[in-house]
Amino acid sequence: MKLHQLRYLAAVVQNGLNITTAARKLHTSQPGVSKQLKLLEDELGFPLFERDGRNLVSVTAAGQQVVDRSLRILEEVQNIRRLSSDLKDDRSGSLAIGTTHTQARYVLPPMVQKFRAGYPDVDLHLHQGTTEQIAELAKLDRIDFAIATGGDELFPGLVMLPCYRWQRQVIVPRDHPLARERRVTLEALAKHPIVTYTFSFGGRSSLPALFESAGLKLRVALTASDADVIKTYVRLGLGVGILASMAMDPVEDADLVVLDASHLFAPHVTWIGFRRGRLLRGYMYEFMKTFAPHLTRRLVDQAVRAGAAPELARLFANIDLPTL
Repeated sequence: MKLHQLRYLAAVVQNGLNITTAARKLHTSQPGVSKQLKLLEDELGFPLFERDGRNLVSVTAAGQQVVDRSLRILEEVQNIRRLSSDLKDDRSGSLAIGTTHTQARYVLPPMVQKFRAGYPDVDLHLHQGTTEQIAELAKLDRIDFAIATGGDELFPGLVMLPCYRWQRQVIVPRDHPLARERRVTLEALAKHPIVTYTFSFGGRSSLPALFESAGLKLRVALTASDADVIKTYVRLGLGVGILASMAMDPVEDADLVVLDASHLFAPHVTWIGFRRGRLLRGYMYEFMKTFAPHLTRRLVDQAVRAGAAPELARLFANIDLPTL
């Protein structure tokens, strides 16, 4: 059994059992990957995959156990490489972050600027997407950090640390009837089409559920993952916008009226997460502290040791998260 065979196995599984795609990602040939998988099966004495001719259909029960152990082995190999890099030079490397458009556009820029000033030799890679897309990137181990909002049920293999709270706001053009409202209500919102963020595909979104619980119908004109797109269509008169408070710029968005909706919508929490068992390099700790100052190295290490969600909740119970 060789390490590269386990790497090939993991790559095939992570690429939907498509050997050609896995080989391309591994910068090797499809026949070479197939041969190594067959050699591994011969050595183990049982099949790793169910096959239909030359096509892989599914992972066998025994194969899944091998896959799970292989992923842990490959993670530890990567940890050893990170440890070596850290001991040789803790100020250079790479950092891949999966996050939403709102975070990348409105929250991260000053923090990235500050981090880059201290670590100019760390290559930063931002991958933008919905929460579900970020979770998939984390599952495939394509990112070091996931920065997202919502429950942590989409990130079962990650240590998720709370960073800050934020509110949703209602935005309308200056000539809109709601612009004159002193205190917007759900009943008033229900009279107009809504332009807001793409609803979660993993379950019921809190916005439709909120209207439903009030006995009101949510009229959706358009959903988008990009806050700038939402604002564009609000300006065109397509509907009333509901978006994150930090996505509003007082100068660029001076043509829009912002209505406080903190009495309507519960606050959200933005989290930063990393794969459990991952060896964090020094600059990774520094990035977390730059993004959320309360995330000191000591607190992060305590969170890693805490493990289960109830223990994490107790650890952060006395920390007053900032509100953006």
